[in-house]
Amino acid sequence: MKSGSLSLLSVAALAALSFAPFAQAADTEPPVVTPGTHGSAPSDAIVLFDGKDLSAWTSEKGGAPQWKIENGYAEVHGSGIMTKEQFGDIQLHVEWASPAEVKGDGQGRGNSGVYFQGRYEIQVLDSYQNKTYFNGQAASFYGHNAPLVNACRKPGEWQTYDIVFHAPKPGADGVVVPGSFTVIHNGVLVQDHIPVKGDASTAAKFSGATPTGPLLLQDHGNPVHYRNIWVRKLN
Repeated sequence: MKSGSLSLLSVAALAALSFAPFAQAADTEPPVVTPGTHGSAPSDAIVLFDGKDLSAWTSEKGGAPQWKIENGYAEVHGSGIMTKEQFGDIQLHVEWASPAEVKGDGQGRGNSGVYFQGRYEIQVLDSYQNKTYFNGQAASFYGHNAPLVNACRKPGEWQTYDIVFHAPKPGADGVVVPGSFTVIHNGVLVQDHIPVKGDASTAAKFSGATPTGPLLLQDHGNPVHYRNIWVRKLN
């Protein structure tokens, strides 16, 4: 066979492989999901905190969470909290606010964090005119990737994270298959499908790649507020 013919066949084979997933997806009608409004949960979401109670959560130390709930938000207090349910690949929506009264600087100012599977942290921090190391500021994949831009609002103002997380998973050969983070902070893309290779973030409660794990909100000694938390399972 001539090399030119082989090249043409290779291109044709690659093209077939490229289009196969699209053809397969087209064979299945997408389910109907009713979108939420103004950040409220879509119809297929699991609401983890609606401003009324933390019944979906437990204290990181065991027992019921000790966080104060008022005016539709929960205030960090006593210890971190983690979901009773375990999650793999998810879309997460969470709103948070650092204290309006500014105290401290760097990592000591409005510090908390969202740990996926109790392992991989997207940082919560008051990064409005507050210098710290780049991969430790708000919306960073803590210790790994700085955000593309600093989209932080002023202290005391509500901020949103919309995050797509694909979990790193143990492979059959023992090698971890990397996952990924995509993070939108206040409507701005700040982490664009960055790899999550399975090594736990600093201060993580758990370690080791696993198919599922709890969502954890960190207590770092600052009275950060959280509200309107929901997830959609992607697998």
